[in-house]
Amino acid sequence: MPIHSTSIVPRFGELDPYNHVNHAAYVAYFEAARCVALSDIGMSLPDLSDRGIQIVVTNLEVKFRVAATARDSLKVYTEVKEMRRASSIWLHRLVRESDEKLLVESSITLGVCDSAGRPTRPPDDLNLALKSLSA
Repeated sequence: MPIHSTSIVPRFGELDPYNHVNHAAYVAYFEAARCVALSDIGMSLPDLSDRGIQIVVTNLEVKFRVAATARDSLKVYTEVKEMRRASSIWLHRLVRESDEKLLVESSITLGVCDSAGRPTRPPDDLNLALKSLSA
């Protein structure tokens, strides 16, 4: 069961010549959904940065199933699949809102770094908050 959802409406500049959402736009949708999810659990990226914590993408896998078009209202379901010592694996499922058809899915590994970019363990409050996004 998905944990967090974010609505997305494709914009004209994100479309390719065939009126499909360009493949690169999906990565931006997933990033936006993660940022909203983090904010919703009280761990916004600016707040974390103020504390000397960075969350960086270390791996990204995307599986394209069906193209979204300009006429689609979309929803990104986001959840934390696995938490590790200094990283976490997040899953995103992008669906068409009208019929919940799965269009694109991704698995993204995020690392936690200090302000100098060195890997570090996440603080306890971040780990606890991320558990609220876990199934």
